[in-house]
Amino acid sequence: MNTAAIRCTNDLKMYQALLDNTDVKRMRERIQRKEEKRKSPGIRRHLLATSVRLSRSMSAGLHNMADRCTERLGLCTPLELYVYAGPRFNAACFKPEEGRLFIMFSSSLLEAFADQELLFVMGHELGHHVYQHHDIPIGYILRGQRLPPPGLALDLFTWSRYAEISADRTGAYCAEDLQSVARALFKLASGITGDRVVRFSLDEFLRQVDDMLAFDEQPGQGAPMQDWFLTHPFNPLRVKALKHFTESDLMHSGGIGKTELEDRVQQVMGLMEPDYMEGKTDASRAMRNLFLAGAIAVADVYEGISEQEREVLKSFLEKGYAVENLDSRRLRKILPKRIAEAKQWASLTQRMQVVRDLCIIARAERPVATAELELLNEIANGLNLPAGFVQQCLEASAELD
Repeated sequence: MNTAAIRCTNDLKMYQALLDNTDVKRMRERIQRKEEKRKSPGIRRHLLATSVRLSRSMSAGLHNMADRCTERLGLCTPLELYVYAGPRFNAACFKPEEGRLFIMFSSSLLEAFADQELLFVMGHELGHHVYQHHDIPIGYILRGQRLPPPGLALDLFTWSRYAEISADRTGAYCAEDLQSVARALFKLASGITGDRVVRFSLDEFLRQVDDMLAFDEQPGQGAPMQDWFLTHPFNPLRVKALKHFTESDLMHSGGIGKTELEDRVQQVMGLMEPDYMEGKTDASRAMRNLFLAGAIAVADVYEGISEQEREVLKSFLEKGYAVENLDSRRLRKILPKRIAEAKQWASLTQRMQVVRDLCIIARAERPVATAELELLNEIANGLNLPAGFVQQCLEASAELD
């Protein structure tokens, strides 16, 4: 199959638009000039110095998996595999250098993942290369000394989530086993690798997504709730999106068509967007009121509302709202009441979603001021959210992996 057919449509559309963005073009040119002037060793030299290269004689099984993935994805570039000592499950694919492509794994991931699970991880990393996702220097843009325009920052986060969906599809295409793919994502989300205490259930993991989409008060028994609100898609959502993919005609004849597949995936991914701003239910109204009061209070608590914060706020609010006309003192005063109302009407997952969006406001300017962090934690505590949730949202990685 042509890998272009597998790619998520929203990934491709946003990728093309971002490549045409002036700020992205400027950053790409800056990086290229820097690399041309660089005299320090490249990626391969760094990997050789900091990790162990896994030759075919050292790890025949892993190389056989690599052979399967490159064949399935139609790749001809020679691969070099590396492992480094690390307690966290992690893998990365680096840009080609001197005709070689590099994949690096943490030691804990290689030891804890079964063969089919590793096939998924390897296929996922190669997917980023196949679709040239690294052409968008998202980390450089979002973490640079100069902050990107708020609209661009939000577009980058949204695109990165759909880029992960595309890479998940190439991983699933290589593994051809939804159960193993889901188990790999469960391990990544929970850190649990054995079945002595917790026995993995694909049905339960998928049911967690249904509960999230229904805003149930009991979100299920899978990934830690904190993981749902990182810049990557929530792990249960990734499984749901992959289940739709395996049911499509991209994986077997007679399945659902590409258009219906993308519609289903977009519906699933909608949980990561602030759709409560337009909802008509008691819960959505409580969430909207809390966001409005919380966002203004967070933006104003340290040296007033900046231009960057104002632009991010406008991207969330309907056209009828004028940030300039909102009374920050009044909203700060009624914030405890709106926290209580949200706690009454909104589910735990809904409350977490609002706080995640408030963290986006706080991140409009960096570093996040102590006063802003204290207020965010005050709101999260008032909503009975897990300890450390705010910090995890603020520190979420922007890198593709």
